[in-house]
Amino acid sequence: MAEDRTALAEHYRKARAELEAAIDGLSDERMLETSLDGWSVTDHLAHIAAWDEVRAAEIRRIGAGHASAWRMTGAQDEAYNTMAYELRRGFSPAQARWELAQTEEALLDAIAAVPDRALEASLYGEAGLVSDHASEHAGWIRRWRSERGY
Repeated sequence: MAEDRTALAEHYRKARAELEAAIDGLSDERMLETSLDGWSVTDHLAHIAAWDEVRAAEIRRIGAGHASAWRMTGAQDEAYNTMAYELRRGFSPAQARWELAQTEEALLDAIAAVPDRALEASLYGEAGLVSDHASEHAGWIRRWRSERGY
């Protein structure tokens, strides 16, 4: 069954607002601390942006009638996450926020532009059409802030 386009876009807007609320008021210094499960908040933002970049391209790919390019094994998923982390871990907080804003826009644009066929979740691989990825990371950031008194 196809996802409702409006509800899907709203799902991503709400998740992004949840993430923004989780990082609200953090200084650049705190955002760069590598004390959040070995990553910084900036690393988490860059990670979400990397996956949203893939997800937006995947939505457009499937909207064009092509197959998912992101059906992967657990080992491939782990390898991609490691590679994306290594490539993006030097981002400044400003760049991570920019990346996040750009990929959110690309994701919402893709959702708005594709034919209804592309809103069928079963057509997707690891970069699924519906994801709670940003909300999951927001929860980790909230927990980290609470534990550290930030």
